[in-house]
Order: sequence, then C-alpha cells, then structure tokens
Amino acid sequence: MAEVRLGSLNKVLLIGRLTRDPETRYTTGGAAVLNFGIAVNRRFQDQSGEWRDETCFINVVAWRKLAERLSSVLKKGSAVLVEGRLQSRSWEGQDGQRRNAIEVNAMSVQVLDRREGAPSSTEEASADAGPEPPAPEDDEIPF
Repeated sequence: MAEVRLGSLNKVLLIGRLTRDPETRYTTGGAAVLNFGIAVNRRFQDQSGEWRDETCFINVVAWRKLAERLSSVLKKGSAVLVEGRLQSRSWEGQDGQRRNAIEVNAMSVQVLDRREGAPSSTEEASADAGPEPPAPEDDEIPF
C-alpha cells in the first residue's frame, strides 16, 4: 500500500445549488475567472431525535476554459456537483482591514439539472488536467 504523507490531500466534492448568478471577470492577462456561490444542505437528527436541516454557503472559483464553458450554462438555482480543492487567500479591504477567505477552486463541475427536451444525463465541464489514469484492477484495490 502506498504511503500517504500527512497534509498532502486537498480534495472537495460538493453537491448544492447556486445562490446567485455566476460572475465572469478577466485577469489583466486575459484569463477568465468565474465566481459563484453554492448552498449545500445537510439533514441530521438532533439529540431529541428531531430532524434538522443545516445549510453551508460556499464560494467557488473556476478558471480559464472551465470558467468560459460554465459561464453560459450556470444560473441561480442550478444544481451542481463541484469537484475541486480548498484554497485560502487574503487581501486588504478598502477600509484597510485584512480580509481572509477560504473557497473551492473548481477542477470540474457537473450540472445536475435536467434540461428541457434532453435526457437526464449531466453536462460536465472540467479543467484541462490531462487524461484520467486507468482504473485499477480489482486485485489492485487496497481494501
């Protein structure tokens, strides 16, 4: 079994709905940047056995070709599956205060909504990361 170094895994999978229409901007170098927020719900039973809902609001950023492909597909309310990694950034606000944010840098986004006149398949957009490695054979899976 391969050794895993602590702190070497940063992967996020989220299913949620867009909380606002996405915003597309371009860097001074011309790279597209798409920002959108999603709401992810969790249903759980509290100590008294009553069912509760908890919502987590998460900011997502997509870059370059992924951003361009998604900009015409996503809208407020769209259901999506986002795969990416957490990243933190900091900046100084207009008031001079230091700000920090943790967001998801999207590597792929699948639209889960059914489109009119289309089968229930998903539309997927992903960052250009090269081909996927081949799936392991059953006897190579470490469990």
